[in-house]
Amino acid sequence: MDTKEIGALGEKVASEYLKRKGHKILARNYVPKFVSGPQRGEIDIVAKKKDIISFVEVKTLTENGREQFSAILPEDKVDYQKQRKILKMAENWLMEKKIPLNSKWQIDVIAIKIDLNNRKARIRHFKNAVF
Repeated sequence: MDTKEIGALGEKVASEYLKRKGHKILARNYVPKFVSGPQRGEIDIVAKKKDIISFVEVKTLTENGREQFSAILPEDKVDYQKQRKILKMAENWLMEKKIPLNSKWQIDVIAIKIDLNNRKARIRHFKNAVF
């Protein structure tokens, strides 16, 4: 599997996880419409539970028996620069949908480690991880 396929698998696993936890998926792979210049990124999942909108960044690592997980955790890949980018895209999504910025919303990180041999995933959900 290449990194794009691993990412797509992780996003699918995260979406199913969120649904089981009572979230409604509002969007996947959101790219802002009104951004000039090169694509500025995307939000993996936009979900809602009760009255809180969650903008979810999914990070996935795999293990296939031949290689062990690296010392880097998936959530470590959401650095300060990535957090600022997600924050701007979340605000853009709210404005596009005409939802006031002072509504209840948060940015979450879902870190997934997938064992490809056993077809099992370990999920860690960091709620309100970016301020």
